[in-house]
Amino acid sequence: MVTVAGVAELDDGLVAELHRIIVDLVRDGAPLGWLDPPSVAEIATLLGTVVADAGNGDAGLVVARTGDDLAGLGYWRRYTRPTNRPHADLERVAVAGAAQGKGVGRALTTALVDDARAAGIEVLTLDARGDNATALGLYRSLGFTEYGRLPDFVAVGERRYDKVFYMIDLRSARGPLEGQQ
Repeated sequence: MVTVAGVAELDDGLVAELHRIIVDLVRDGAPLGWLDPPSVAEIATLLGTVVADAGNGDAGLVVARTGDDLAGLGYWRRYTRPTNRPHADLERVAVAGAAQGKGVGRALTTALVDDARAAGIEVLTLDARGDNATALGLYRSLGFTEYGRLPDFVAVGERRYDKVFYMIDLRSARGPLEGQQ
């Protein structure tokens, strides 16, 4: 069973667990935005900023567990430009290798969308690497729609991948994710 919870405070133990998940995924080539695994300090700073922004209603960080094991994390952040403040970007969803295929990504994404909606976000966007078919299929199944694509935009060594943009409009009273958990 997958359980998801918001994170209001970070401690060294949680940061270390989240760092371990990210490092393992990046080493395996996951499209998380890093070519080399980030340091613990980099993850602590990044997630600390997200948690601080969450305290102002400008972000949300959630973690997923399968039993006692940390299985993944995700976060969204509100756009800072004044004309874009009603909107946010789902910046990262990461599922530990051992937990993939068990509904963790769906649980995380659903919780993030619900959290963004509760914070008054009108449109939630995201981008993903074009070869990440599993993630793209998940986002489509949850009501996200593609609104753009930059061909060969992401460079990993000599390889090039499309950058695909998705969005979900949260302004309707009944959200597209209700009943899909």
